[in-house]
Amino acid sequence: MRTNNFLGKDWIDAELDFTKEEWETLIDVALELKKRHAMNEDTSGILKGKTLFTMFFNQSLRTRSTFAAGIQQLGGFHVDLEPGKTYTPARKGFDIPYKTERISDVARMLSRVGDAIAIRMYGPPAYWIYGFANATMKEFAQYADIPIINMECDKFHPTQALADLITIKEKFGTFKGLNLTMSWAYSGSIEKPRAVPQSVILAATKMGMNVTLAHPEGFELDPEIIETCKKFASQTSGSFRIVNDFDEGFKGAHIVYPKSWGSVYCFNYTNEKGETVKKNDLKKAEEVNEKNKHWRTTKKQMELVDKHGIYMHCLPADRGQEVDDDVIDGPRSVVIDEAENRLHAHKAIMAMIMGGRL
Repeated sequence: MRTNNFLGKDWIDAELDFTKEEWETLIDVALELKKRHAMNEDTSGILKGKTLFTMFFNQSLRTRSTFAAGIQQLGGFHVDLEPGKTYTPARKGFDIPYKTERISDVARMLSRVGDAIAIRMYGPPAYWIYGFANATMKEFAQYADIPIINMECDKFHPTQALADLITIKEKFGTFKGLNLTMSWAYSGSIEKPRAVPQSVILAATKMGMNVTLAHPEGFELDPEIIETCKKFASQTSGSFRIVNDFDEGFKGAHIVYPKSWGSVYCFNYTNEKGETVKKNDLKKAEEVNEKNKHWRTTKKQMELVDKHGIYMHCLPADRGQEVDDDVIDGPRSVVIDEAENRLHAHKAIMAMIMGGRL
């Protein structure tokens, strides 16, 4: 009898905590569920009677709609516990009387009546303290007896990364030998999380791809993430490099993923005691952002990629800033396929960790 090694596991730092083989299994499950969905097969028995709680501290379109649709297509129930409309879960020291409720109480109570808790938090709800949201999710995991799903925090967006890998597998049939460039792109908004680029480069190096991280100076990612990418690339016989030139990042790439994220000056940093060790500098953040308006994906820029190369973006994209319309709406763009695959990625995650009957 085959054992489900996924059952009850948290999906928080999934790029680190799940093996390459487990990611491959999730990709296969997602593609099978996508096939069954296309053929109008009934999948309502997979999670029949299971309940998913979602908490969105931030706005969402793709993540909110696909988790809600996904759990219902698998026969389960979705309950949206939007913070602010319910008592907002809070870490110790961040309590507000009659507005918040301690995470330990929330997590233990929901464990008695549901089967998984999915959370999105980054930016203002996490005080722009780098790692605060990730720690919040881990505090939920500490007290909950049911799986916690990271729908994006300030460090990782593993559900997006899985959808991206599914899309790449569909387009190319393999990961080996593919050149993927995760590139910074200009946006008029200077405050954006690092979660998507960090998850994409981790997932891609874990699968053995040749990964280039391209960004201007001042937009460096978490050093621990970079070291882990190097380790993954070594383990899988892929490669990993960092360049500070927009054109160099695009040359010969099979997949380009130009996406804005905040500079190192956008974030607050605290130590283990919660004491501030570095405050953000939004004036400096604005300066480095405006210096790099030319990091924008145009048709001319796309001429640098492989002749079969594709354009990816997690959406929403800042059109006219990150990318021109004729690129994101053009024949090389797979952004809508990518967005659709969020549904099947989420269904695969829920089915495996919530004890689905596949």
